[in-house]
Amino acid sequence: MSIVVTGATGHLGRLAIQSLLAKGVPAAEIVGLGRQVDKIADLGITVKQVSYEDPESLRAAFEGADKVLFISGSEAGARLAQHTNVVAAAQAAQVGLLVYTSIAKADTSDLKLAEEHLATEKLITESGLPYVFLRNSWYLENYNVAQGLEHGFVGASGEGRISAATRADFAEAAAAVLTSDNQAGRVYELGGPGFTMDEFAAEVAKQSGKPVTYTDLGEDKYREMLVGVGLPEGFAAILADSDRGAAAGQLFVPADDLESLLGRPATSLTTYVGTALKS
Repeated sequence: MSIVVTGATGHLGRLAIQSLLAKGVPAAEIVGLGRQVDKIADLGITVKQVSYEDPESLRAAFEGADKVLFISGSEAGARLAQHTNVVAAAQAAQVGLLVYTSIAKADTSDLKLAEEHLATEKLITESGLPYVFLRNSWYLENYNVAQGLEHGFVGASGEGRISAATRADFAEAAAAVLTSDNQAGRVYELGGPGFTMDEFAAEVAKQSGKPVTYTDLGEDKYREMLVGVGLPEGFAAILADSDRGAAAGQLFVPADDLESLLGRPATSLTTYVGTALKS
């Protein structure tokens, strides 16, 4: 069996490969694709330098692949063109299963970030390839505990519950799908138990013994604040819009799918904060 992992040189890709190895998949059966291949040279797998902008390199890398973990691109606004190349290459290579990392509630969400994911899901379903959609909610790592401890947390998510989980949990779930049978056609809504940002701040305060607050600015003021600290306007707008969606419940999903794939509870907020405070 051959399992190809795209975006393997990023955080999630590396963790997915480590999870595959931990599940007993031989290193010789794993191919990692990415731009900065030196980042995964230590894993003992086959490594190929590939870019989502290079259709020919993708086609060559997918030849003979039984399964492909297709990790979405990180460049919002450029994803759809990149993803079109990936899907076309997978179709040309007739891969046995295409597992795509999407976003929570991609088919109903009105988040700006969801648009390219939903379009990619459509490309995949129309390709005729067997597929699985891993609709990941937020990463817990999106929240900088040390920074929040020093300055407090700010945002625009109000009282919305956010089903964030660690990258490691999402990666392990992906590995579980890749090493299981009868997965084609499944759609998993993946996220942790969920919390509000007030609860997040309270947990940091509890474990640190210091006062920590969450300040809700609303979407417009939050976007302005992000631009004010140096973020590009487009990216700031996406982050503020994501918090707007979170306030409306669009980043909350039950933990059932994730915990079923993991075979254990997802990493708790308490555990994540405790680990972050020690690092």
